[in-house]
Amino acid sequence: MKLPAATALLALVACNSTPGSAPAPPVSSTAAIPEHASLDSIVAATYEVISGPAGPRDWERCNALFHPTGARLMSVGRNPEGRVGVRVMTPDEYARNAGAYFAENPFYEVEVARRVEYYGHIAHVFSTYESRTEPDGEPFSRGINSFQLLWDEDRWWVLTIYWDAETPEQPIPEHYLGG
Repeated sequence: MKLPAATALLALVACNSTPGSAPAPPVSSTAAIPEHASLDSIVAATYEVISGPAGPRDWERCNALFHPTGARLMSVGRNPEGRVGVRVMTPDEYARNAGAYFAENPFYEVEVARRVEYYGHIAHVFSTYESRTEPDGEPFSRGINSFQLLWDEDRWWVLTIYWDAETPEQPIPEHYLGG
């Protein structure tokens, strides 16, 4: 089964502040905190909102994860001529494009490894994902989601999610698989 380029999505690793730097924004989460209060919780929420059995997704919840001024989702892929390009979407455009697919097809995206770097109020998360048709099923696709996030001193916001799917010519390096 091959998914449209707009459907693959998202993922994160614990990190610490550098000695002498400002206090680090929250990275780890607990079940009791809001989904935007830590890097762990906002990335987990992003995967949750696109994953599920065939049927509608909670796009209102999804949109609440993204910064209201210019957030983007970007999918890398090849055009019909074989050239690599990027498809840039707003969260609403992503919901329209992927929503039709999700309405008819089960889709679960699972984070399998994560690398995080942050400085001040910004964070970059490289999240390796597997896409499945069942929560614990065999993956039909893998790739890396690159999250850029903002800590505004009250919460984390997703600014961009930029992803590229694994291909036979472009396997995921071992260091992005948790190895």
